[in-house]
Amino acid sequence: MTGVGTRMTVRLPLTLAILDGMSVAVGDETYIIPLNYVVESLQPAADMIKSIGGMPRLVQVRNEFLNILTLRDAFGLAGGTTDLERGILVVLESDGDKIALFVDALVGQHQVVIKSLEANYRKVVGISGATIMGDGHVGLILDVQALVETARVGMAVAA
Repeated sequence: MTGVGTRMTVRLPLTLAILDGMSVAVGDETYIIPLNYVVESLQPAADMIKSIGGMPRLVQVRNEFLNILTLRDAFGLAGGTTDLERGILVVLESDGDKIALFVDALVGQHQVVIKSLEANYRKVVGISGATIMGDGHVGLILDVQALVETARVGMAVAA
């Protein structure tokens, strides 16, 4: 019979961006760090943490002093640990500059699909996008370049 039946339209996205990332936790929130920026992660000992001439806290990693950026403070989050010896420092590198990002815990490594925040919300400094995690919660993807710049500006202001 001609002209009888069902018509369906399937719309597929033109691009699908997948990211290899490291999930970290700060309080009850989960964030994704793109793996291509991660150098290493460590739990610092007290003798690794330094404060030099009124500068913000620094950590000495392999004879290099790195500024510590606390993700909790950067985004104004409640909860989470403030004791550097109880959390994890993730050493990040962007354009030759390194920082140590302080988080509560490492959750794991994942491949995630990137969703733009700007298209659905607005530009958020330090966040490059979002993803839906396996448990259904939203994980925010960190903009490492912006975080490194934030830490660099913080160092300049303190100096």
